[in-house]
Amino acid sequence: MRYGPRAAAVGFGILAATAVGGMAATEPNASDPTSRTTGSSAYVAVTSDLMNAIIQPRHTKLWLAGKSQNWVFADYERHNIGGALARMAAAIPSYKGTSNADLIATFATPYLADLDTAIKHKNETAFIEAYHALTVGCNECHQATGHAMVVIKVPDSNPFPDQDFTVPTP
Repeated sequence: MRYGPRAAAVGFGILAATAVGGMAATEPNASDPTSRTTGSSAYVAVTSDLMNAIIQPRHTKLWLAGKSQNWVFADYERHNIGGALARMAAAIPSYKGTSNADLIATFATPYLADLDTAIKHKNETAFIEAYHALTVGCNECHQATGHAMVVIKVPDSNPFPDQDFTVPTP
């Protein structure tokens, strides 16, 4: 049986809702993948899962949209990063004893605000500066949480060949 894109999207949505809905109040023990604070056998996403699957692709798309001066799409991705980080902080309030909300407020929120300003003013120079600052903030957070080996950078290629980042013509 063949399923179309709509069925795939519904299936992914159910998977994501199950993963987020089953999250524990704190991050499970990374050295013991079977540990769960909920006692459930359901998949429990951890911070690295959410960063790799949700935040990192949006960070890349934000860059590609901004560099293409597609300010509507850049704002969409900036907004989605902020929303995803807020939902992550609600789903996983603590990371190794540190408040995820505090980490986000320190290492992401100010730079997302700078990006908001740059995007609203359609200022490519300010966008590049704010994007670089956000990227530095990501890496500082990785260092602060014991993950200095995770180094994020400005994309040098487009890993989304099936998406057009230029401004659509009316």
